[in-house]
Amino acid sequence: MKAPDFRLLIFMSVLLLPGLSIPAETVPTEVQLPGTQPQQVGNMESPGKCQNCHAGYNDQTTAGAGQGEPQDEPWTGWSGAGMANAGRDPIFWATLAIAEQDFDGAGDLCIRCHSTAGWYGGRSTPTDGSGLLASDSDGVDCDACHLMTNVDNSEHTGEMVSPFFANCSNDPNVPDKQCGSDTEGFYGSGMLSLWSGDEKLGPYEQTAARHKFMQSAFHRSVDFCGSCHDVSNSVVGDLAPGNGAQPGAPHVLSSQDYNGGEPDLGGPVEEKAAFNNPPYAYGIVERTFSEYKSSALPTTLVSQFNTLPPELKLSGGSLEVTYRAALEAGTGGNYQDGSPRYFSCQSCHMRPTTSAGADKADVLIRQDLPAHDHVGGNYWLADMIKYQDANGLLRLGGGLTSTQLTALELGQQRAIAHLQQSASLQIEGDVLKVINLTGHKLITGYPEGRRMWLNIKWYDNQEQLVREDGAYGPLVDSADQPVMIENPAGGPDVQVESIMDLHDPNTRIYEAHYAITSEWAATLLATGKPADFALSYDRYTGEESMVLGDLASQGAGSFQESFHFALNNAVSFDNRIPPYGMAYDESKKRNVLPQPEDQYGAPGSGGVYQHWDQLDLRELKPDGAVSARINLLYQGTSWEYIQFLKEANEGTEPTEGGNEFLGDEGENMLNTWINAEVPAAMEVAGDHKMVPPVLMASINWGVTYLTIGGTVSGLAGSGLVLQNNQSDDYPVDSNGSFTFDTALTNGSDYLVEVSVQPSNPNQTCSVTNGNGTLSGHNISNVSVSCVYDAMIFKDGFEQQ
Repeated sequence: MKAPDFRLLIFMSVLLLPGLSIPAETVPTEVQLPGTQPQQVGNMESPGKCQNCHAGYNDQTTAGAGQGEPQDEPWTGWSGAGMANAGRDPIFWATLAIAEQDFDGAGDLCIRCHSTAGWYGGRSTPTDGSGLLASDSDGVDCDACHLMTNVDNSEHTGEMVSPFFANCSNDPNVPDKQCGSDTEGFYGSGMLSLWSGDEKLGPYEQTAARHKFMQSAFHRSVDFCGSCHDVSNSVVGDLAPGNGAQPGAPHVLSSQDYNGGEPDLGGPVEEKAAFNNPPYAYGIVERTFSEYKSSALPTTLVSQFNTLPPELKLSGGSLEVTYRAALEAGTGGNYQDGSPRYFSCQSCHMRPTTSAGADKADVLIRQDLPAHDHVGGNYWLADMIKYQDANGLLRLGGGLTSTQLTALELGQQRAIAHLQQSASLQIEGDVLKVINLTGHKLITGYPEGRRMWLNIKWYDNQEQLVREDGAYGPLVDSADQPVMIENPAGGPDVQVESIMDLHDPNTRIYEAHYAITSEWAATLLATGKPADFALSYDRYTGEESMVLGDLASQGAGSFQESFHFALNNAVSFDNRIPPYGMAYDESKKRNVLPQPEDQYGAPGSGGVYQHWDQLDLRELKPDGAVSARINLLYQGTSWEYIQFLKEANEGTEPTEGGNEFLGDEGENMLNTWINAEVPAAMEVAGDHKMVPPVLMASINWGVTYLTIGGTVSGLAGSGLVLQNNQSDDYPVDSNGSFTFDTALTNGSDYLVEVSVQPSNPNQTCSVTNGNGTLSGHNISNVSVSCVYDAMIFKDGFEQQ
C-alpha cells in the first residue's frame, strides 16, 4: 500500500489530534458544500410568523363539512413532523457528538439539515452546535422550503456564486466536473439554492396570500425532495480510499486526482469531491432519493395505478392510499389544475387533502392541498422529545407548547399508519413473500440502528410453541445471563432489550451495515488517530471489540463494521428490499445496489430487481411445526446503536477527547431510550420502553396436509400391503377405497407400490396412477388391480 502523503499527515494530525477535541470555528474544505452559503440571504422568517395564518382554522366543524382537519393546516401538520423537530431530535445531538470527535468540523454537515435557520444564519460554527440560538430548534423550517429554487437554474435563479454552484454548469473555477450532462443539478446533502427576494415560492398559480408569492414548478418535482434526501459524507468522499462509493461505481473526481493519487486534506474546495461530482457519486450515508430515482415510479403516473402489478395495488397499501387521495381532485389522479401527478415523493409523503391553506375568508378550499406532515416512519421521535423536554434534557427547543405537543402526537399516529402501509406479507403455497409497497428501499434512510425483521413463531399440532425466530425481548448473553445496565435516571439497573440472536440463520433481518476498510484505517492511524480508537463494542459487555490499530494491521480488502458515520467509507452489507422496477444500471451509478448485488433476482446490467423477498417456509420450519404466526417488525433505533452512542462519547473534557457542549449527549440518549414510553409501539416485558418495534404486517401460515388414496379391485386373498414412499405401510383386507394413514405436506412427492402381495389364494396386484407430486388437493385416483396367479401365463399375458 502506498504511504500516505506527508501534507495529508500534517493537516490530519491537526484535525485528528489525539487527546484533544475542539469544535471547528472554520468549516474544513472537505466539509464545505456547494449551494447558497451562510448569511448569503437575509430574507428568512421564523415559522412563528407563518403560524399566524397557516394554523388554527380547522376544527371538528370543518372536518365534518369535508373542509379539512386540524392536521391538514400547513403549519400544524409541519409542526408535528420530523422535519420541524430535526433540531430537537435527541439522536441527532448524540450522533453529532461522535461525528465532531471523529473529525473536527464534521458537525457542519449535520447542522446544515437539522437547523436550516441556524446554518443559513451563520451559526453552524462552532461546528458542535453550541452557537445555535433557541430559535434555531425548528429543524427544516418553512422558508427553507418556500425559498428553494432548482439548483440547475432551470426556473428561478437562487443565490449561488462560483465555486459554489450546485450544478454541472460551466464554472471556470471548477472546470472538470464529472456529470451526466451539463444541466445536471447536485441534489442532496442540503445543497439548496435559495431565492433572495420577498416572494414565497409554491406550486399554485393563484393564491389569496397576503404576502408576495411566486409559482414554482420545482415544488412538485421529485428533485425538490432529493435536495436533502440523498446524504453524502464529503469527508470520506474526498479523502478515503474508494471515496466512500460502491465497488464498480463511476470514478469520483477528488483531491486525490489533483495530488498524485493522495488526498489533499485542507486543499481548495475546487478540487474536492463535493464540488466535482453529484452527491450520489461519493460518501454513501443515505440514498433514499437515489433508491427512488432508480425505480420505475418516477415515470409512473398516479392515473396509471391500475397498470401496476396486483401485489402493489393492495388495499390500504402506500400506493393505493396515495391513488385514492389523488382521486379527490376529480382529475383521475392528476393535480386539480390538470398537471400530471406521478408517484412522486410529494404524492406519498405530502398526500393531497381537501382543505384551505390559510385562515383568510377568501382562501380557496382545495382538493389537492399537500399535507405538510411530511410523514415518514419515525414513530418514536415524539415520545423522545416529550421525555427530554419534561426532564430538562433537550439540547435545543425546550418548553414545548400544548399546540406543539398535540401536533407531535398527531405526527406519531401518522408515522405508525405510514409504516403499516409500507409492506405486505403474502403466502403462495408455502412461499412467504415480503413485498415493498414504497418508492424506495424497505427500509430506507439513515441506516444506523434502523432494522426490520421477520418474527416467526412456530407451533405444533397441539398449538405449543416449537421455536421462535427473530425473538425480541430482555437480552441475555452467551452464558444465558441478563444483560444489565445502569439507569442514568437512577434506580435499579435495567435489563436491555434487543433481538435475542442477531446471527441466527433462521432470522431474516433487513438492514444496511457500513464499515471502515483496513486501507482507510491505516491512513487514519498514520495521521494521528490512536491505535486504541474503538470502532465497535460488544453488545453484552460494552467492551471494545475492534480498535483502529488492529484493523489497520489486517490485509487489503478487510473491513470492520462501524457506527462511526463520519468515518465509514464502505457499505459491507445491504439486504433491504428494492422498490418496484429498481434498475441495476441506474442503481450502480447512484451507489444503491444491494450488497452483495446478486440478491433479489440478480438482474445484472440491463435488468431490474425484484421488489419482494421470499422464503420457503417448508425449508425454514422446525420438525414438528404445523403452523406459524408471522410478524414483520420495524425498530427505529436499536440497543446496539444506543450503546455505541454512549460508549463512544468521550465526555465533556476536551483534553481527554471530549466536548464540553456535547459530552453528555450519549448519556442523555441512553436515559431517554431506557425510560421514555412509546405507547404506539409493541409492549415488551410489561411496558413500551426502549423504543420497542412496531408491527408493520402479519400473516398466519398452516402446513397443508394432503392424503394419498384410491381403490382396490379384484382382491380375493389376504395379506396385501401397500406402501407409500418406501416407508408408510397400509394393510388392505378388502376391495374398495383406501387412504394412507400418514398425510403429506403440499408439494411432497408420493410413490405407491405393493410391498407384500396377497396369498391364500396367491394373487398379483399392480398399481396405476401411483406416483406424482401433491399440488393443493388430496389424491384419490390410485388404482390397485389384483388378479389370480393361475390366470397369468408364463409369457405374462392373462388368460381370457
